[in-house]
Amino acid sequence: MTAGIRQLPTGFGRLWTAQTVSSLGDGVSHAALPLLALTLTRDPMALAAITAAGTLPWLLFGVLGGALVDRWDRRRVMWIADAARAVLLAIAAAAAVLDVLSISLLAAVAFLLGLGGLFFDTAATAYLPDLLGRDPALLERANSRLRGAQTAMSGFAGPPAGSALLALGRTVPLLADAVSFLVSALLVRTLPTMPRPVPKVRESLLRQARAGASYVFRDRVLLGLALRPAVGNVAFLAVETVLALFAHERLGIDTYGFGLLLTAEATGGLLGAGIASYLGRRLGTGTALTCTAAVEGLAILGLAAAPNPYVAGLALAICGAGMGATMVLAPSLRQAIVPAPLMGRVASTSRMLAMCAAPIGAFLGGWLATTYDIRTPLYAAAGLLLAMTAVTASMTSNRRVEAALRAAAPAGGPDHPASKDPAQENASDLL
Repeated sequence: MTAGIRQLPTGFGRLWTAQTVSSLGDGVSHAALPLLALTLTRDPMALAAITAAGTLPWLLFGVLGGALVDRWDRRRVMWIADAARAVLLAIAAAAAVLDVLSISLLAAVAFLLGLGGLFFDTAATAYLPDLLGRDPALLERANSRLRGAQTAMSGFAGPPAGSALLALGRTVPLLADAVSFLVSALLVRTLPTMPRPVPKVRESLLRQARAGASYVFRDRVLLGLALRPAVGNVAFLAVETVLALFAHERLGIDTYGFGLLLTAEATGGLLGAGIASYLGRRLGTGTALTCTAAVEGLAILGLAAAPNPYVAGLALAICGAGMGATMVLAPSLRQAIVPAPLMGRVASTSRMLAMCAAPIGAFLGGWLATTYDIRTPLYAAAGLLLAMTAVTASMTSNRRVEAALRAAAPAGGPDHPASKDPAQENASDLL
């Protein structure tokens, strides 16, 4: 397949279907789990502990997980991770039936789900450019479709379904998510196996992990792409931690309405994913990323000041649009400029920085809400997002992005630096 034809391979359809089904289950849990936790406690710090638990695997195993993914068959990693998460949710459902569900158990489930997500997401990120031949245009199209489906299912369809299923019983949303993981695992098993990069010299796992991390920190574009979600996660987790409580206490939103509020964000995300390629072509990828960052910060500021559910829904929709476009443009750029042998480690390092910041945001949100006011975490989050926009704008400017793409353009040949062993890699010094 040549880049000029720009046709997505048939295997991508199965990958898209698997992630779409899994995202629907994630959306169900995204709305149901906070509401389920609210049936056990109203303590903001306890809710923050559950939120933070899901991000801890990235702090503990992030870079090492990426190094393992670069050693293992990426397709196999994906289906085993999803099968394991299906079993985990079935166990949680059994605990609900036996009436032994607790905050500590929900936190443990969140941690193990996060660990499975670490391996699945890293493997999927590394698998996609191999499947698409590292074609930048195909990567952007594929990520647009994946992000659009993920947003539609996890945000648009899933949350109202989660709220409705929870009304039928505490086990129902957990079992629904378990089934979605099982279906995803079965579909992923049918994907073609891609050849693994074979290093010229066998290195230790720690040395390989360090090579991936140093690659990110030496490259200004990759560092900028990594810093933005890191700071963003502090802000967004501060908001997410108190959003259910904020919606109930300040906006007067009931259980079903909370699902609709999350749907508003997803609607914007779907729009953002759909127009991401247009924004990239019109403004340039770097400028488009700066604009979407500013939009996110201003939208959260509007959410903090929202006097009613309608204004809050509009603010979340605008924020979702910025996030949707970002989650197409940034991963596509990273997948286009990072060499295949390093893809798992670079992806996991970038994601680790973002996820390690998330517990800070979760506890910051809980602390600010407890110490000051329920709106305070939202105002703080808006300030962080706008400050992050100013810091990363120059790091991912159009000029730097174009330089990175030009440097990566010959990648794939055996003599190109991007195809060499990570320990000998010098290609990231673009500037």
